[in-house]
Amino acid sequence: MSGLPIEFQLKTAETWASYVYLPRSKPDLSRKQLRFIDLFSSVGGLSLGVAEAIQEQGFNPRPVFAADVDAMAIDVYRANWPGVRTFQNSVRHLVDSHVIGQGESARFAYKPLIVNELLASMQGKIDLVVAGPPCQGNSSLNNFTRGNDPRNELYLQVPAIAAALDAPMVIIENVPGVVREQNNVVGTAAALLESNGYALESGVLSADKFGWPQTRKRFFLVASKVSAPIPFSQVRATFGSEAKSISWLLNNFPPKLDDSQLMSAPANLSEENLERAQYLLENEIFDLPLDLRPDCHKGGTTYTSSYGRMNPDRPAPTLTTGFFSPGRGRFIHPFEARTLTPREAARVQGFPDWFEFNPLGKTTRSNLAKWLGDAVPPLLGYLAAKSLDL
Repeated sequence: MSGLPIEFQLKTAETWASYVYLPRSKPDLSRKQLRFIDLFSSVGGLSLGVAEAIQEQGFNPRPVFAADVDAMAIDVYRANWPGVRTFQNSVRHLVDSHVIGQGESARFAYKPLIVNELLASMQGKIDLVVAGPPCQGNSSLNNFTRGNDPRNELYLQVPAIAAALDAPMVIIENVPGVVREQNNVVGTAAALLESNGYALESGVLSADKFGWPQTRKRFFLVASKVSAPIPFSQVRATFGSEAKSISWLLNNFPPKLDDSQLMSAPANLSEENLERAQYLLENEIFDLPLDLRPDCHKGGTTYTSSYGRMNPDRPAPTLTTGFFSPGRGRFIHPFEARTLTPREAARVQGFPDWFEFNPLGKTTRSNLAKWLGDAVPPLLGYLAAKSLDL
């Protein structure tokens, strides 16, 4: 494909917001299926965006297999994609492979072999592998094992599984810091994919650069045996637009009237944190003065965003797993003395309102904090998939 067809130049902030707030569209069963699997799937944020891109390009997206260690996340994935087969365990138990070397010299010692019976039955029948290996080891917020975390090696399971399945296309996402990982897992994965016949494109996509009201970035490695992926520079040029503000998202769209208490209630703030939030609002400021912070901050802090209020005229900051806690970042609502509700956080991430986060009635706020804080915004998955000639 030489470029992005004009009919696919559709997703701006406004149109993605329509996707978020409108009912779920029914699949067109008359279309050819595009079968994909999702590794390290969590609840399926990456799948949502990829599926939207697949559907927009004339196919019926069908996730057929999802794997994650989080049993409750797998339950959520299965509820939102009926019929998908799931695997609740480490992806290490899916494939037998061995890598020799690092970076450009890396190669498989032998052709990887799928050892899971269910996934092995899909060999040669999968069109696309999508994956979001654990990112905590590469996060800028991780001050202990950043860049040298055993979980980082899970990144290399993705090219192994793709090669074993003979899947023609691959999308891998992670935090931007993955490129600085000490063992060069990105360079190694790229070499493994290239040696197995894939053409590659890689780079960082930032949600706010495409008009969305959140400053969240993800690094994507896109690989294809079909044709060379479209450069991300062209994706940026085609879809790029000025970011909307958090107030645009919070004010222009109605609350979900049938929402559950779990999704619609903000965190219960301590008396001290409630007073801090009220002070920020009453004084129309965004950073909490040092004398109102905890004692450990009163001498100064390098993380001024903590206990901060969101600026209504700017995109939301990157949501983390701590978005329920004012002390974990700039997570105080721009107009009210509270944090975001889980529904508001889901909307900031770009999850559609129809997405079911509590299908079995067992989801906790801790689950939501993890799933939403670690999520790949579906919009970024959508944009990465636009790089592929489906």
